[in-house]
Amino acid sequence: MEPEVGSQQVSFDRFELHKPLRDAIAKMGFEFCTPIQAESLVHTLAGHDVTGRAQTGTGKTAAFLITIINDLLSNPIEEERFLAEPRALIVAPTRELAIQIASDASQLTEFSGLHTVTLVGGEDYQKQNKALAQGPVDLVVATPGRLIDFVQNDNLYLGMVELLVLDEADRMLDMGFIPQVRQVVSRTPKKDCRQTLLFSATFTPVILEMAERWAVDPIMVEIEPKKVAADAVDQIVYLVTTADKYNLLYNLISDEKAEKVMVFSNRRDQVRKLADNLYRNGVNCGVLSGEVPQNKRIKTLDAFKTGNIKVLVATDVAGRGLHIDDVSHVVNYTLPEEADDYVHRIGRTGRAGAIGTSISFACEEDSFLLPAIEEKLGNKLNCIHPDDSALERAPAFSRESKFKPRPDSRNSSKPRNNRRPTHSSFKS
Repeated sequence: MEPEVGSQQVSFDRFELHKPLRDAIAKMGFEFCTPIQAESLVHTLAGHDVTGRAQTGTGKTAAFLITIINDLLSNPIEEERFLAEPRALIVAPTRELAIQIASDASQLTEFSGLHTVTLVGGEDYQKQNKALAQGPVDLVVATPGRLIDFVQNDNLYLGMVELLVLDEADRMLDMGFIPQVRQVVSRTPKKDCRQTLLFSATFTPVILEMAERWAVDPIMVEIEPKKVAADAVDQIVYLVTTADKYNLLYNLISDEKAEKVMVFSNRRDQVRKLADNLYRNGVNCGVLSGEVPQNKRIKTLDAFKTGNIKVLVATDVAGRGLHIDDVSHVVNYTLPEEADDYVHRIGRTGRAGAIGTSISFACEEDSFLLPAIEEKLGNKLNCIHPDDSALERAPAFSRESKFKPRPDSRNSSKPRNNRRPTHSSFKS
């Protein structure tokens, strides 16, 4: 029976899901679909290709995982299976997102007996290869670079893939991964022999061309970003000088209402310096950026999730895809240069029905970025000057430095070339 998709909440019970999957959904505490789940599942469970536009935090991960798991349970393979031949493949742009998707898959397959393997860079290749050798694999979640490594080394065969998911396609485009993704898609069965789901935060002409090229008559499902970003988050912009920004940050973090805080800055050297200053001021914090080794990133995330550290200082590598509950505040220490990144950053708070707080610092150097952010949100932001008490000087450092510069990052403070890659030559 098809669920009615509209303004009313749609229960997962309205879909014909296999019992092991329904039991896992119930154990995770999910009763009603999010809008993207309700809009997409009615099509994907029927076998249609879908191109979905939705921000992080909308529940899109569960939407495509439920589709995959239910399909695999509906079509068990009776004949002999070989190692390293996944039936489903999910490609994600970052290690953190891939690991998070695999974690969600583990919960949703708890009663299904399905085998998931994660292939990401920054972790031991042989260990991942051994995971593939443990038995027939049903689902592989991978980043493009590591996935290509496995395919080219003949350690993974994609000719049996029945369901292909390309998650955060816009981010993969921005990060220059499309050539690798193109190679991956070419190794899977032809598009009329597999189901293809593509998700993106934006529908640019290039994204739509990818969808048409790699999917069969994809059904377009769109969830408006402003419904995701603004409603559950109190957004404040403090007009502040560069000289006062750190004092303001320290005082905000010291407030008892700031229970679990994510602080975003644009560059890894800025992130490292901020975290070091906060730590020397007695704040338990961690760093999440591209220069931090993967095993340390995972430990830092776990410590933040469990409350062992109060503050996570991060670049936009953490802006997408991470499921961290109970983030009370997101602080944009520097405004992002892309409006989409603002939406993803503040999406770390105000999740699961809670009201979160987003505080952005707009100084003389980056206030010109505000109009594009406001246009993206569809409304004006509340720009105010902080009270004098919020600008009181932070105390003297009480601890030794912890987050020292890496030996290979001497030039990291130089401005980067922030030009986006041109995509006019996109071909398959």
